[in-house]
Amino acid sequence: MRVPLSWLREYVDLPATETGRDVQAKLVSAGLEVETVEHLGADLKGPLVVGQVLTIEELEGFKKPIRFCTVDVGQANGTGEPQEIVCGARNFSVGDKVVVVLPGATLPGGFSISARKTYGKTSHGMICSGDELGMGDDGSHGIIVLPPETEVGKDAIELLELVDEVLDIAVTANRGDCLSIRGVAREAAIAYGLPLSDPALLDVPGPNAYGYPVEVSDPLGCDRFTARTVTGLSPEARSPIWLQRRLQKVGMRPISLAVDVTNYVMMELGQPLHAYDRSLVQGTIGVRRANEGEQIKTLDGVERKLHAEDLVITDERGPIGLAGVMGGADTEIADHSEAEGTTDVVIEAAHFDAVSIARTARRHKLSSEASRRFERGVDPAAAAAAAQRTVDLLVLLAGGTAEAGVTEVVAPSAPHTISVPADHPDKVAGVSYGRETVVRRLQEVGCDVYGQDELIVTVPSWRPDLQEINDLAEEVIRLEGYENLPSTLPRPPAGRGLTQRQRLHRRVGRVLAGAGYVEAPNYPFLGEQVFDQLLLDADDPKRRVVKLTNPLNDEEPALRTSLLPGLFGALRRNDGRGSHDLALFETGLVFLPREEQRIAAVLPVDRRPTDEEIAELDAALPEQPRHVAVVLAGAREQAGWWGKGRPADWADAVEAARVVAREAGAELVVRGGQYGPWHPGRCAELVVGDSVVGHAGELHPRVVKAFGLPARTSAMELDLDALEAAGDDTPQAPRISTFPVATQDVALVVDKFVPHAEVEAALRDGAGELLEGIRLFDVYENAEQLGDGRKSLAYALRFRAGDRTLTVDEASAARDAAVALAGERTGAVLRA
Repeated sequence: MRVPLSWLREYVDLPATETGRDVQAKLVSAGLEVETVEHLGADLKGPLVVGQVLTIEELEGFKKPIRFCTVDVGQANGTGEPQEIVCGARNFSVGDKVVVVLPGATLPGGFSISARKTYGKTSHGMICSGDELGMGDDGSHGIIVLPPETEVGKDAIELLELVDEVLDIAVTANRGDCLSIRGVAREAAIAYGLPLSDPALLDVPGPNAYGYPVEVSDPLGCDRFTARTVTGLSPEARSPIWLQRRLQKVGMRPISLAVDVTNYVMMELGQPLHAYDRSLVQGTIGVRRANEGEQIKTLDGVERKLHAEDLVITDERGPIGLAGVMGGADTEIADHSEAEGTTDVVIEAAHFDAVSIARTARRHKLSSEASRRFERGVDPAAAAAAAQRTVDLLVLLAGGTAEAGVTEVVAPSAPHTISVPADHPDKVAGVSYGRETVVRRLQEVGCDVYGQDELIVTVPSWRPDLQEINDLAEEVIRLEGYENLPSTLPRPPAGRGLTQRQRLHRRVGRVLAGAGYVEAPNYPFLGEQVFDQLLLDADDPKRRVVKLTNPLNDEEPALRTSLLPGLFGALRRNDGRGSHDLALFETGLVFLPREEQRIAAVLPVDRRPTDEEIAELDAALPEQPRHVAVVLAGAREQAGWWGKGRPADWADAVEAARVVAREAGAELVVRGGQYGPWHPGRCAELVVGDSVVGHAGELHPRVVKAFGLPARTSAMELDLDALEAAGDDTPQAPRISTFPVATQDVALVVDKFVPHAEVEAALRDGAGELLEGIRLFDVYENAEQLGDGRKSLAYALRFRAGDRTLTVDEASAARDAAVALAGERTGAVLRA
C-alpha cells in the first residue's frame, strides 16, 4: 500500500517538521512494515510552469514527425515573449495548456535543461510528459494537457504536486484495514497520540423504497449491498489534477472521472466500489452463485467460464460482474474520449465473504485491488459512507444529480464481543501494563471496553482479525512497543531436549558440511515429468505421488518422493551462474502415499485432541520419511602448487553415504547396483541389513542432459530414517592399544566384475577380531599378466591385539584366514 504523506496529513495533523522517515519509524514501531520511503521530486528543480501553445509548425524532412512550437509562459521566462520549443509529441494542439520546463531547470534523474539546437531550430526548453516528470503514465502516452482554466505561468511543481513523500507499506494478510489511507491514518494517529479526522464520518441518508432494485440471493456470500444512483453527469468532465495525482502516487492510472472517483474512494476508505453505466444495466441487480458453465467477459477483455462457487453480480440477462474481483464489460463506464459518454451511473458498495472472493480470484488467476482488500477484510460498516462519498464527488466534479433513492440490503449480524481478563496482556508479554493502559490501547484501536477485572471488549467493524483474547493482547503489546519487551530466555525443563531423530538430523548436516558440502534446501514440489527424466520404470513406487488440490505452481502439483530433482535444479542454477565446482546436500522429508487412502478428520479446537484422534489423523497423512541426498560436479580437490587436484566422481558420492551411515551408527554395505538416474556401470547399492536404503554413483548421461547438469555429475540419496532405525548412536569410547600394529599386504586376483565391497567383506570376516583396519590401495588390470577379464585388488591389512604384541605367525595366520575366506566366497587367488 502506497501512502502519500500529503494525503495522510489531511486526516492526521502531523507536526510540520515530521518527515517520511520519521513517520516510517513510528509506524514500524506500531507493527506496520514500511519497506521504503520514496521521495518524489527530490532532484526536481524549476522553473517548471504552465504554458499555452500559440503556434505549431510542422518540420519536414526528418525520419519522425517534429513540431516547432511557440508557447506563452507569461513572465516565467523573464521577458514575457513566447518560448520557442521543438517537440515530437502529437497529442496537443494550438490553444492547449501544457507543462513547460525552461532552461536552467533539472528534471528527475538529474537531467539538466538548457537551450540547444536540434532539427535546425533552437529549442528553449521542453514541453513535458508525465514520465519525464516522474508522474507515470496518465493514459495519454504523450504530453500533459492541462484543463483550459489553468492559469498561464503558474508554477507546475505546486500545481501537479510533484514534490511529496510516499510510504510503501507491506500490509500483512490480517491487516486489511491498512489497505487504505483511513486505516494507515488511524495507526499514525495512535502512534503520535493525535486525533483522527475520520473520512468515513459522513451524513448518510437511510435506505428507502426509491433506490435501484437489488436482490441478494446469497446472504452468506454478500451480507451488505448498498446502491446509489447519480444522473446527469457531464460526459466531457475529466478528473481534476489533484485527484489524478493522488491516484498516480498510490500506483493507479487515471482512466475516466467515474472510474477514478471509485478508485479514489477505495484508496481513501478501503471499500472497493463499482460504477455501472445505468443505461446498460437491464432490470434488477442481483447477487448469487454462478451456474456452472456460465460465461462473462470481464473489464480486461477476457471471456471467462464461471464456476458454481463463483459469486456474481447479475441483471436480467445474467452475470455482469465477478463479485469483489472485477466488473463485466457489458456495463462498463464509457471513457470521456468516446462520443457518447456515460451520463447516469449506479454505484455499488458491497461487502463480500473473504474466502469466497479469495477462491474466485485464484480460480480465475485474476487479482485486483478490490479482491486484495476483500480477501484481507473490509469494514462492512463503511459501505454506505463510501457510496455517499462517491456520490458527493461525482456531483461536485461532474455536475451530476444524486437521486433520492437509497438501496441497502443488510443481513442481520451482531458485533463480535470478546471477554478477556484485564491482566491477560501482562501475562502474555511478561510486562505489567495495568488495566488503565490495556483499556486505553484497546479503545484507541476502536474497541468498546467495559468491566473491571474481566473486560468485555466489542471489536470494531474494521478489525475482523481480532477474534480472541490473544489478538487483543497483541494489540496492547504492539502499541506499547515490541522494542520495550524484556529479553528473557526460556527455561526448558530438564530432560526435554532434542529427540533422537532431531539430533541425528543435525549431526548429519554438520558432518556433511565438514566434508565440504553446502546445504541447499528446496521446495518440496515437483512435476510428474521429472520421473521420465530420472529414467524410472513405469511401475517404480516413486511415481506414486501426493497431489495438491491448490498447488502454488500448476507445473509442480505433486509432493516430492525424492530429493534429487530439487538438488539438480539448485546445481543447474549455480553452475549457470559461474560456480562450477559444487558439492550440495539436502536433508528433508519425502512424501509417499499410503495404500489405503483416508480422509483426514477435522480435529476439535476447543480442547486438546485425544491420542486416538491424533493417531487417526496421522494414519490419513502420507508417509513422510526423512532422506538425505548429495550432488557433486566439477573439482572435488582444487589444483594448485600442491598438486593437480582431482574432479568429483562416483567414489565421493559413495563416501558421503558412508559418512552419514557412520554418524547414524549403522553398518552400511556398498555393492554394485542399477537404478533409474544412475549410470548402470557406476551405481552403488546402499544396503543396511537386508534392506536397500539408497543408491550412489555417477548419473546416467541421459539424466545429465535432461536436467541440464555438468558432465559426469555424481549423486547420492538414502533413507535417513532407515539408517536411524538400524543404527546405534550410543557414543562408543575408542579402544586405544599400547601395543604395536602389524601390517600385512595382500594382492588378490578376481574376475573383473566382482565388486571390491564383496572382497573386502570376505577379508573382514575371515581375519577375525585381530583386524583393526583394511584399505584398498591399488587396482591393477593387465591381460598379459592376469588374463582376460581379471583384475588385481591390493589391500593393506592392519592387525593389533589389545593385550599383547602380535607375533609374525599370528598376523600371518589371520591374513591367510582372510585370504582363504575371500577365495571361497569370490574366487580370489593370491597374485603371484
